[in-house]
Amino acid sequence: MRLEPGQVAVVTGAAGGIGLAMARRFAAEGLRVVLADVEEGALREAAAELSADGAEVLARQVDVGERDSVTALADAAYDTFGAVHVLCNNAGVGSGAEGRMWEHEPNDWKWAFAVNVWGVFHGIQAFVPRMIAGGAPGHVVNTSSADGGIAPLPTASVYAVTKAAVVTMTESLYAHLKAERANVGASVLFPGPHMLRTGLWESHRNRPERYAKQRPRKTPYRSLDEYEAAMKRAGHEVRFTPVEEVAEHVVDGIRADRFWMLPAGEHSDRQIRARSQSMLDRANPAYLESFILD
Repeated sequence: MRLEPGQVAVVTGAAGGIGLAMARRFAAEGLRVVLADVEEGALREAAAELSADGAEVLARQVDVGERDSVTALADAAYDTFGAVHVLCNNAGVGSGAEGRMWEHEPNDWKWAFAVNVWGVFHGIQAFVPRMIAGGAPGHVVNTSSADGGIAPLPTASVYAVTKAAVVTMTESLYAHLKAERANVGASVLFPGPHMLRTGLWESHRNRPERYAKQRPRKTPYRSLDEYEAAMKRAGHEVRFTPVEEVAEHVVDGIRADRFWMLPAGEHSDRQIRARSQSMLDRANPAYLESFILD
């Protein structure tokens, strides 16, 4: 589809990181933007920034894990702007799970699935029927991750499982849209190819009480700065992809109707080939061995 002034883009997880970068990029194209986020203070700041730059903005505090909250977001978007052309289901959290999978707290899984999987599904159900009925060209972008979307990082297995689900959900959405001959496209986004400076590392700050951890953590949550410092002490340089580069990739992908918004990267391409070959050979997943800890 062509991105044109006056169109409307909805972005969840829009108060920072990738979401805010996408909102800025859409606004630069003249689109009106609907910002959705669970964090009210950061959301107000993001909306004020975009408005000061001349964008038409609607900001709504939304918990994407709650169906009614996302439905209310769709109602507000259509009541305010009359249409939605781009939907970015971007909100995501890290679960904070520790230890082996059989040691995880169920609430770690429930929270991660509520946001990372149900949040995407809620967005699809709340917006896509209206986007199809509107008849105008549209596009849905669902944010996955190389962790799970390509191959899992076993030390972050809960997150990986949710992001694998997003890939399959988006593939299914693509097929359903094609079957309906809808004027709406679909893409799955793999931010990267390197790490990103986002608030994902501090997801726990917004963890709802209904998904509270039931026992104390064995170790404190580690910030991105702490992780980077530890890697440097171990002699490894951590490379980062600017979130603005991810947003540019999204805009280019929408224009090209590109399903796989997957930037080229040596590591990701190697993992794709290794996983595919393992499946074709009916062989054990040796590509995970470098990540398996004693």
